[in-house]
Amino acid sequence: MATSKRHRPSTLHHEPAAVTWAREKCGLTKRALAEAVGISEQLMGEIESGWRNATPANLAKIAEALNCPPVVLERKRQEAGPPPARRAP
Repeated sequence: MATSKRHRPSTLHHEPAAVTWAREKCGLTKRALAEAVGISEQLMGEIESGWRNATPANLAKIAEALNCPPVVLERKRQEAGPPPARRAP
């Protein structure tokens, strides 16, 4: 019997720590937030720990339940630009 190993998503649409911080700031439990969003408590925990990606629809529902703009919960993207200049010693 082959066992499958779980892997974290390589790219997340949300910032797990921001979701946890906003939930705690609102005084909600994972269960209460999950119920407000319409997802399982297990999925909410996996979103907060970074094991699962929050879909754009779920992220919008989470932001609405936490009364904050979705951008607060989104993963910040690195700007693709030239590397910083190195100084000569």
